[in-house]
Amino acid sequence: MQHRTIIEPFKIKITEPLAIHTREERLSAAEKAGYNLFLVPAEMVTFDFLTDSGTTAMSAAQWAAMMVADESYAGSRSFHKFDAVVKNLTGYSHVIPTHQGRASERLLFSLLVKKGSMIPSNNHFDTTRANIEQLGGEAVDLVIDEGRQPANLHPFKGNIDLQKLERFCEANHDRIPVGMMTITNNTGGGQPVSLENLKGAARIYKKYGIPFILDACRFAENSYFIKLREEGQKQRPVRDIAQETFSVADGCMMSAKKDGLVNIGGFIALKDNRWLDHLRSSLILTEGFPTYGGLAARDLEALAVGLEEVLSEDYLAYRIAVSRYMGEKLNEAGIPTVQPAGGHAVYIDAKTFLPHIPSEHFPGQALVVELFLAEGIRSCEIGSAMFGKYVDGKFQPAAMELVRLAFPRKVYTQSHFDYILEGLADLAGRKEKMRGMRLVYDPPFLRHFTAHFEPLG
Repeated sequence: MQHRTIIEPFKIKITEPLAIHTREERLSAAEKAGYNLFLVPAEMVTFDFLTDSGTTAMSAAQWAAMMVADESYAGSRSFHKFDAVVKNLTGYSHVIPTHQGRASERLLFSLLVKKGSMIPSNNHFDTTRANIEQLGGEAVDLVIDEGRQPANLHPFKGNIDLQKLERFCEANHDRIPVGMMTITNNTGGGQPVSLENLKGAARIYKKYGIPFILDACRFAENSYFIKLREEGQKQRPVRDIAQETFSVADGCMMSAKKDGLVNIGGFIALKDNRWLDHLRSSLILTEGFPTYGGLAARDLEALAVGLEEVLSEDYLAYRIAVSRYMGEKLNEAGIPTVQPAGGHAVYIDAKTFLPHIPSEHFPGQALVVELFLAEGIRSCEIGSAMFGKYVDGKFQPAAMELVRLAFPRKVYTQSHFDYILEGLADLAGRKEKMRGMRLVYDPPFLRHFTAHFEPLG
């Protein structure tokens, strides 16, 4: 029998009470935080969809592994276990642990990026872009045109435009120290990249002598999408698809707080040793010894287990089904989302949902605030509050105005999602009353983390 109901493919052993507050209490918290949900205390949030990064509920096997961790400063047993798992998964020879993804970015880009450097990708996410730009480089987005069209049903909207990449590399190869690809494409709605497209990008990068590095934080979700959507892949195990994905590149960076199924951790993994000595020296200077990299051994143990568990196809089927279900039900309630639904999140198209609010008044941020006030939902704007900027005194909006509801792994249940959908349907009925926001404090980097806003009208 084909069941219609999504079930969580796990049992729950420990619970935590939800924070229930009134709209007035949440309004007070929002005002104190400058209407920036990053600055709101977690105890005021009922449903925390700000990010899927580091918010995973870990498994019994992960907690058990942590109890037998070897906390030796150098050469611990736990590191060697972690090292073996990463090498088996990626096929890469050299593994450098870090405390999270942006530490990996800082280490690698500090070595490679100089003023005037240009780094192509499908889409760079916020910390990747900031780490490149603060070094004087330019983060260049070359996602396919369909990836900028929220309603387009292209199955691989995270793909890089291979023709644009070819032209870009031909014209600028002497300024490109590394080429990238983000899987899945977070900025563009959690959209996957096809295996064919990854291979095409690899051929172009190789043609121009450009090392190819994956931002692989959601590699398992991307591999499962390939299995579901790419011709000739349906019968393959997800592990095999993931291993082939890694094989086309020269290395990867990973925030393991996503598909590593842990609360902290990351790594760089490389095929060859051309950058190894410099990276390890920088690691020792800023993170820790190369066999712990800023992590406790118990974190390495949990990560080694998580990298195996995330390849469970029962888990991945459930994970993707939740996002698909939420997207379909939001659309039925009149709330447009990026199509098709991504893996780790649903992205509301705030520009279409709130056409009366122009980009310079941050429709996404206005929706983020109302979601919190109305339902206690903390979400993340991925639009002009995050990426918009002023050029020669004129506001240049982001390509899309999105609000991301990122679902923590194995945290919320089907009844939670149905409850949330009821509240969002009510919100959709009064959207015309919503007003935009004014930016009143604009920090120099990664604005969305610490900026302050105030409502218009």
